[in-house]
Amino acid sequence: MEPQEYHLMDAVEDGMWWYRALHTRVLEALGRPRGRVLDAGCGTGGFLARLKAAWPEAEATGLEYDPGAAARARAKSGVLVANGSVLTMPFADASFQAVTSMDVLCHAAVEPVTALAEMHRVLAPGGRLVLNLPAFQWLLSAHDHRVHNVRRFTASEAARMLTDAGFHEVTTHYWNGLLLPLMILQRKVMASTPEGRSDVVAFPPWQDRMLFGVTEVERQLTRLRLRIPAGGSVLAIATRR
Repeated sequence: MEPQEYHLMDAVEDGMWWYRALHTRVLEALGRPRGRVLDAGCGTGGFLARLKAAWPEAEATGLEYDPGAAARARAKSGVLVANGSVLTMPFADASFQAVTSMDVLCHAAVEPVTALAEMHRVLAPGGRLVLNLPAFQWLLSAHDHRVHNVRRFTASEAARMLTDAGFHEVTTHYWNGLLLPLMILQRKVMASTPEGRSDVVAFPPWQDRMLFGVTEVERQLTRLRLRIPAGGSVLAIATRR
């Protein structure tokens, strides 16, 4: 990503509604993790810190390509963060009971097939993989250019990709659907040029609470199996045989 994007992420990921909603969903998808958990492409460590606070008994580990971001993640989370690529992970086979990876397979420098093969390799049999992926190629925007995203996914594409990588018990669904109309307006109209501002910003407290509240309403609907058929992101869950 552009260096400035790491600064923005580091500054707001502990409180911004988007990160809180994302981390809540990934924690819920993990269940109660036991053993070693890897966050592959951990950025500046916001999820690692949240994971450590929620489940201190889990042995959390991060992997981050950018050395500066890896250092920030270590300082923020207090856990081991290795500097390296998701394409050649510096970990032994079957060494983690769970792997998470949020908005990483979309990056220009990442080859999804290779990265998924590595995630499969480092997961122990029966281990769980939780991915978050940006949805719909037509939603590519100025923000995607800033963070070097070149691909976005549909839920069916994500499911097929995981099945082809050797995972089973694959489930995928969209989320951030209630806010999708606002997302389309912001990305395709208000910030449609390459010079448009980043999506990672500090919102006024009232607005942040409102946006997070909308995502929570949607999350409760999802728990009731009332899923919205489209959204800004795809959450994918799979198991290694």
